[in-house]
This record gives sequence, C-alpha cells and structure tokens, in this order.
Amino acid sequence: MKLILSQTVIVAIGALGMTMVIVSGGIDLSAGSVVALTGVVAASLLVRSVPPALVFLLTIAAGALIGFINGTVISVFRMMPFIVTLGMMGIARGTAKWLGDNHTVNPDDNPLNHIMAPVNPLELFPLPAGVWIAIGLAIGMAIVMRQTVFGRHIFAIGSNEDTARLCGIPVQRQKMLIYTLAGVFFAIAGIMQYSRLTQGDPTVAIGLELEIIAAVVIGGASLNGGSGSIFGTVIGALIMGVLKSGSSQMNWPTYMQEIIIGTVIILAVGLDRLRQSRLKT
Repeated sequence: MKLILSQTVIVAIGALGMTMVIVSGGIDLSAGSVVALTGVVAASLLVRSVPPALVFLLTIAAGALIGFINGTVISVFRMMPFIVTLGMMGIARGTAKWLGDNHTVNPDDNPLNHIMAPVNPLELFPLPAGVWIAIGLAIGMAIVMRQTVFGRHIFAIGSNEDTARLCGIPVQRQKMLIYTLAGVFFAIAGIMQYSRLTQGDPTVAIGLELEIIAAVVIGGASLNGGSGSIFGTVIGALIMGVLKSGSSQMNWPTYMQEIIIGTVIILAVGLDRLRQSRLKT
C-alpha cells in the first residue's frame, strides 16, 4: 500500500492542477514536459549550491511562469488550449534537455532528496513526506474548488464561457490564474519526481500528461468542462497507481502498461460521453 501511495504522488499532484484546467473547459498537454523541466531546474540549482528552500521556491516560480505563459496566450489571443499547450510541451522538453545538456543532473545529497525517500518500506507508517504533501494539497484544493468564489468561477467558465463573461466574471484573468496555478502543481510534481530519482532527468515523464488527464477523467471530470471534483481526481490517481503497480507485479512489459492506460482513457471518455448524453435527455 505504501508503494502504491508513493507511486501515486506525482500523478496525483499533477492531476490536482489539471482538474482546474479541465473543469474550466481547457486542457494542458505540457504537464509531463513541465514536470521534467522543473526537475532539471531544481537539480541544476542544487548543483550551483543554492539553498534547498530557495530551490523549492524558484522551481515553483518556474512552473508558475510556464503556466502563466500558457494562460496568457490562450486567454488573450483566444487560441485553442490544445494547440498552445502542445507547443509548450515541445518547448519545455527542449529547454529541459538544453539545461541538462542532454544528460542527467546529479547534485549532492540534500534535504529535497528525502521528500520521497521510503521509510520502513514493509510498514504503512511512517509515510514519505511527499505523500503528506499530496494529501495536504488535495484538501486545500477541495476547499478552493467548492468553498471559494474562485472555485465557483472555474465551474461557471467550464459550463458556459460566454454566459460567465456576461455575468461579470473576468474570464480572461481567471484563465490566466487557472493555468498559472496548474503550472505550480506541475512544478511541485517535478520536485517530487526529482526527489524520487535524486537527479534531474530531462527524458522522464514522457506521456505523464496522459496519466494525469486519465486520473482526472476517471475521477468524474468532463472533458467538456463544468464538472469534476478533487476527491474524484484523487480516486482516479489511486486507480492509475494500482494499475501500474499491478502491471509491475505481474511482470508485464512497459508497452502493456501503456496499452492499458490508453484503453482506460478511451473507456473513461466514453463513459463521460454516455453520462453527458443521459443528462441531456
């Protein structure tokens, strides 16, 4: 169980940010590349002897900047989120390879290395610090999504953007904020990825955005926007973790895991379509 929880942390944290984006009617395909980039950023700063606490803040700032750029281009220039974030996926991945000079970045031992370090692997407790961070973030986001004006605006924009604009909601500004916060969550996931590997690797997290999107959709969010929940997203992330762990224990090859994830995504979207059609009737 501890192994599944630890494996779920990166997907779960990334999915928290993706939930906001999808509920608002958008999509972010750059998530995996941003996770890789921020992991390399953290490692590169640590190699330069930057204090770990400052590294944490600067890495989050890097993720927020990428999200802000996505949100600005999408909202100001009215471009499709799919196209903008697809482009950012390539930009972020290329930047990660440039920063790492196409190699892994290996800093000396530091406190960030121990966030995801397993303690007593054969026992459930104590859990790694990363698991508690993910739980805390999930609780915080559940409150934001359901109990704040900002959260209600996210649902309103996803349900009908034009109506939300006519109701006085600052759609452009809210979209910029949504993607910026999503970038923050992807950056935190990147730090967890670095902590798990204890190195910055520009080639990791390829396809991670699919797992993150699958977790959100499995959790009940609609790709059409306007519906979804943090609790559902966490359950979806746990399901993805169980699938990956079960595949590993069965000694299935990596390509089989990818086939399973792809099938799950198609089934989840199909169920969402069925649910939406029933609601219309």
